[in-house]
Amino acid sequence: MTQVTTETADNPGLTAAEVARRVADGQVNDRPDRSGRTVFDIVRANVLTRINAILGVLFVIVASTGSLINGLFGLLIVANSSVGIIQEVRAKRTLDKLAIVGQARPVVRRDGESTDVAPDEVVLDDIIEIGPGDQIVVDGEMVEALAVDVDESLLTGEADAVDKTPGDPILSGSFVVAGAGAYRATRVGADAYAAQLAAEASKFTLVSSELRSGIDQILKVITWLLIPAGILTIINQLFISDNGIRAALLGMVAALVPMVPEGLVLMTSIAFAVGVVRLGQRQCLVNELPAIEGLARVNVVCADKTGTLTENGMRLADVRLTRGVDAVDATEVGEVDRVLAAIAAHDPRPNASIQALAEAYPDPPRWTMSALEPFTSAKKWSGMSFRDDTTDADMGNWLIGAPDVLLDADSDVAADAAELGVQGLRVLLLARTDVAVDTPPSDDRVAPGTVTPIALVVLEQRVRPDARDTLDYFAGQRVQVKVISGDNAASVGAVAASLGLGSPATSVDARSLPTDTDELADVVGRGVTFGRVRPDQKRAMVAALQSRGDTVAMTGDGVNDVLALKDADIGVAMGSGSSAARSVAQIVLLDNKFATLPYVVAEGRRVIGNIERVSNLFLTKTVYAVLLALLVGLAGVCGEVFGFGSISYPFQPIHVTISAWFTIGIPAFVLSLAPNSERARTGFVRRVLAQAVPNGIIVGLATFATYIIVNPGGNEMAVGAKDSIDFTPEQTQAATAALITLLMVALYVLAVVARPYTWWKVVLLALSVGAYVLIFTWSWTQELFRLDSSNVQMVSVAVMVGAVGVAAVEAVSRVVPGLIAVRDARASHSPRNN
Repeated sequence: MTQVTTETADNPGLTAAEVARRVADGQVNDRPDRSGRTVFDIVRANVLTRINAILGVLFVIVASTGSLINGLFGLLIVANSSVGIIQEVRAKRTLDKLAIVGQARPVVRRDGESTDVAPDEVVLDDIIEIGPGDQIVVDGEMVEALAVDVDESLLTGEADAVDKTPGDPILSGSFVVAGAGAYRATRVGADAYAAQLAAEASKFTLVSSELRSGIDQILKVITWLLIPAGILTIINQLFISDNGIRAALLGMVAALVPMVPEGLVLMTSIAFAVGVVRLGQRQCLVNELPAIEGLARVNVVCADKTGTLTENGMRLADVRLTRGVDAVDATEVGEVDRVLAAIAAHDPRPNASIQALAEAYPDPPRWTMSALEPFTSAKKWSGMSFRDDTTDADMGNWLIGAPDVLLDADSDVAADAAELGVQGLRVLLLARTDVAVDTPPSDDRVAPGTVTPIALVVLEQRVRPDARDTLDYFAGQRVQVKVISGDNAASVGAVAASLGLGSPATSVDARSLPTDTDELADVVGRGVTFGRVRPDQKRAMVAALQSRGDTVAMTGDGVNDVLALKDADIGVAMGSGSSAARSVAQIVLLDNKFATLPYVVAEGRRVIGNIERVSNLFLTKTVYAVLLALLVGLAGVCGEVFGFGSISYPFQPIHVTISAWFTIGIPAFVLSLAPNSERARTGFVRRVLAQAVPNGIIVGLATFATYIIVNPGGNEMAVGAKDSIDFTPEQTQAATAALITLLMVALYVLAVVARPYTWWKVVLLALSVGAYVLIFTWSWTQELFRLDSSNVQMVSVAVMVGAVGVAAVEAVSRVVPGLIAVRDARASHSPRNN
């Protein structure tokens, strides 16, 4: 490592006039839109969609016939667009506000004074101070360096820290592991990596996830199905049934509209967007929307102890002189206190332990630091050499760090430290060495010279008051929690045990962990608490769990957590932690509350469970619409070939529009926002299709059967009505009967999807049924929606066939889940998953 050589006075920074001139010249670190999307982008993305394109073409066809009442489905274009736009803009504003709270604020020197500014206020040639955990926000050149180590793994993938000396380049996107210094900004704004990283970190995205990829896959299949179904329908309507062009077009549109799950994408977008807004209100910044879904699928949470289960702040509990220390050798209690005060005062970037010493010793001696070896999570100690300002006397070379690293494990002092650690206390060793602390050792993790223990510094960690409830929640949800920390294993075990998790006796010292992935996976799978874990080991432990098929979430707040946060399926960072940790995490808890995670899990489960519910409704409609169109088309072709009469599509577009109002549209919206704590599972598309396909077939066959039974003489148009866009009275009665059957079975599908019932679900079902009873019995709505339920015989047939369909749906609802459960059980016990 390298020592600092440049005085702060030599780099006072820019003057106010110089800053103003650079701002006027545009040499400022302008940031892109924090959410990554402008309002225009949001509007365009919600309007120009596959669903809107399909519905738009069909609406134009209907409008060309002059029957605007049949084009009511076009309102779905407005709904699809406007609701998505409103929700995303609201979510964008929430994310923008949260990004302002969560962003790193670099410290710059201006007019000889240090002050923190927003990243977009940094200008070219600014002098920016850095220390452990700080993220480099713009590209620059080092001007001061005190043992500065920079991790550039986010840029290069290389985990080893890079030593930086004055004159070396430093890139935005990297972060400081150890040491302190300053650099001059040489590239800002669009020229630096920082703008791209910041935009990506707070981006409002609907990127790939199992839910969205599954829905997209279904939509692609439906798009291809529309082509043959449309061709067959138009041939049957226009040529075989010998209807006029306008009636044929309406029949075609009526057949195609229900094939499009127009509201499914809308409901998915709403569910995700509302989830982001809800979590935003809890000071939870979701950098990527699928993180909500991902955390709901997590079955292992690896939690860092410090800052997650315990509060960042610590308190000095005791200072114990080691056994056999010669009091004459400047080690009296008063002298130890002076050394600790000096260490706390001279540490350029104090961590929580050193801050606790600073609070306990507010009056440091007038000593000068002559050498420094900064703390790193890899070696777990730091050191300082001092001289007295008044006497110019050598005040010794002092080390402070982990006793089990600095001492022989078999020594009495190490035993005392271990005994204290078992009680859940953090213990540091204050020791002397006979050489300057910056003397290069033979091993980077071994202290230089001969180490003489002087005192044990005992610190108390404050356990978060909400940690126990959070761990209990995860236990109840069958989510394993593993505590991974760089602290002493016994101490980690004691803290976890106080929260009902593991025990000090079973806590694993990571220095004994195997390096083989399979062996490591076995040890990590069995263990609960782990201490003395290096950053690279945290990363390896996450990978080992993932190799067993676990979905892993990693929580942390420090630089040593960054690699594991980046590799975990879901990275969760604390808002008060290092900016480097926040930049790689998908979720940032800006209120620093571990207890917020259950809300994130619950929100993800609500989204996944509810989207799966409403997907059943939308895809059931798609299946029965495709089946009905094919059956009608084939029946028409066969009738023409074999001479037993033609058959037209039973419904007008207005019929299929109202059929979706209370069987899918409104109920789906309510169900998509309802509470849902069901644990997320993989296989979304398979489960949805397993229910929707048989249900859709039942609805389609029942509707077609009713229509065939009540069909009035092949649906020939009345004389002189060939070019009419209205049905004859007989056709209207037949269409009404077929629609009654369709609605009976479709409403029962809704009733099955809504299980288990609560009072509000019962009310929802009752209102849906009541709404259709009103539509089919009120003369005004019958006339408006082209209905006629006056034919008792047809209605009776419709009700009887509908009852058979209802029974079939109930049978499917009982059989299919059992088959899926058996298949999932076999899959979970297959060799691939073991």
